Order: sequence, then structure tokens, then C-alpha cells
Amino acid sequence: MAEDKKLTCKECNTPFVFSASEQDFYAEKGFTNEPGRCPECRSARKQQGGGFNRRDNNNRPPREMHAVTCSECGKETEVPFRPSGDRPVYCRDCFSQNNSRY
Repeated sequence: MAEDKKLTCKECNTPFVFSASEQDFYAEKGFTNEPGRCPECRSARKQQGGGFNRRDNNNRPPREMHAVTCSECGKETEVPFRPSGDRPVYCRDCFSQNNSRY
């Protein structure tokens, strides 16, 4: 069984304890690095959106969209990839109706 470790936060320079149970949890999850920040700084970082949850990352640039004509209905639409021209491209509605073929 692991023993508690004293670490120093790289954010605020405050010492904190990396408990044996936290170490077991990290090992169970396959994490190989020890935490670099104390619990307070980790919590603050998550609140600011600087954690590992990328779904809410507002710092990401907007996705580049490309104007195309749907191969099925002829409607003008936008897609998040640059069509190569060798395959059909569908609008959202046609793709949803026909996605069983993909």
C-alpha cells in the first residue's frame, strides 16, 4: 500500500498531501504522473475552463465550414470538412435519412 506524499503546488507553491487513497485511485485509472497542483488550484483551474474537459473549451477557434451543394436534394449547405470531389456530400437532413448506407 502506498504512503501519503507531500508535494508542492506548481501554481501557488503551497505544500499539499497526495494521499495513499488518491495514489491508488491514480494507479487504478492508469495515471502515471502525480498531481502538480493542490486541490484548491485544481478546482479553480477547472472552474476557469483550463482543465481537461475539452467539450466546454471556449478558447478553441471556430470550426472552418465549407459551402457545398447536397448531392441528393441540391440544397446549399455547409460541412466541417473540405470535400475532395470524389464522393457525394449530403446536407444534414439527407444524411440523417440515408445514414444507414454508411
